[in-house]
Amino acid sequence: MTLAEKIISKNVGKNVYAGDSVEIDVDIAMTHDGTTPLTVKAFEQISDKVWDNEKIVIIFDHNIPANTSKAANMQVITREFIKKHGIKNYYLDGEGICHQVLPEKGHVKPNMIIAGADSHTCTHGAFGAFATGFGATDMGFVYATGKTWLRVPETIRVNVTGENENISGKDIILKTCKEVGRSGATYMSLEYGGNAVQNLEMNERMVLSNMAIEMGGKAGIIEADDTTYKYLENAGVSREEILNLKKNKITVNESEENYYKTIEFDITDMEEQIACPHNPDNVKGVSEVSGTELDQVFIGSCTNGRLNDLRIAAKYLKGKKVNENTRLIVIPASKSIFAGALKEGLIDIFVESGALICTPGCGPCLGAHQGVLGDGEVCLATTNRNFKGRMGNTKAEVYLSSPKIAAKSAVKGYITNE
Repeated sequence: MTLAEKIISKNVGKNVYAGDSVEIDVDIAMTHDGTTPLTVKAFEQISDKVWDNEKIVIIFDHNIPANTSKAANMQVITREFIKKHGIKNYYLDGEGICHQVLPEKGHVKPNMIIAGADSHTCTHGAFGAFATGFGATDMGFVYATGKTWLRVPETIRVNVTGENENISGKDIILKTCKEVGRSGATYMSLEYGGNAVQNLEMNERMVLSNMAIEMGGKAGIIEADDTTYKYLENAGVSREEILNLKKNKITVNESEENYYKTIEFDITDMEEQIACPHNPDNVKGVSEVSGTELDQVFIGSCTNGRLNDLRIAAKYLKGKKVNENTRLIVIPASKSIFAGALKEGLIDIFVESGALICTPGCGPCLGAHQGVLGDGEVCLATTNRNFKGRMGNTKAEVYLSSPKIAAKSAVKGYITNE
């Protein structure tokens, strides 16, 4: 059985396989400032009481602080819902991006079923969980009953091998997007493995799971291991619970017959990858697009706004200035990461280089605020999507890269690895 099949089987109490339709119990349900009001509307047509006020997590991250009266009014609705139903876990004051805050605060654990009203909920599969996004109507039902249904997905196994200190998790996932294609994993689970994946820290593994949706994936799962448990310990999960998780560890049974197909590649001789407009699977080696002039560079998002990402960016910005023709925006993925960056002096480096630093949150990724592009402008971003209009303008172009390439390019004013 695949990891997806095993996790879902554990939840329903019997063996289920790809193609089976099942009703499942949700362990954690998450909505944010952009999706909670619609979820509340659906919920109120079903029930007047949430199923469990300790298993719902609500986070403000898409428009924080509110940039329009509409966004502000949506946040009012959400605050009222939290008070009315006594929701225990909420983060409303710039705590960070939902997909960073959930694991950072210890809400995400292996073997869980996690439902989120955001397509990048699949990020949490990096912890050996089955995590996927739902629409507001489905989330309203989850809030009311704690249950949902799904069809057990088929699985594509992605084996990544080799060693290359220049290759990050972002390069690996962009290469995967190219190999699988933008719809090649529609309603499937991507199961990542191989020594190159096992060698990644959690912040890099989250990048792989985060972008499963960019291939149409339902989930992106990595087997839990000692790296996972170490992260959980740092996130405040009790030693007793971690020991119990280890005891009930779900492992990979890597047999070809389990998978829809298997994709393999070696990173040993691979160069850094760039996704070109206007899709994440339009991927080329950095040397093929070197010299592309940039109006803006954005380092942040639920893909690459973590502390290690900021450390890497600062390494290449220290003592240098952002090109006079290029804007650099840096947004830490959470308040905790922001605090860490302040403590380590990273924010000083960014400010001295000429970068703009914004409140932890999604920022310009969805095209709402904090860096929307103008007509004809070109941006290099560490985000997960570069669809036409993604950063707020259908007449702009967005390229995707790792934080290292983004920082180097911000100094030069064009895409480069030099």
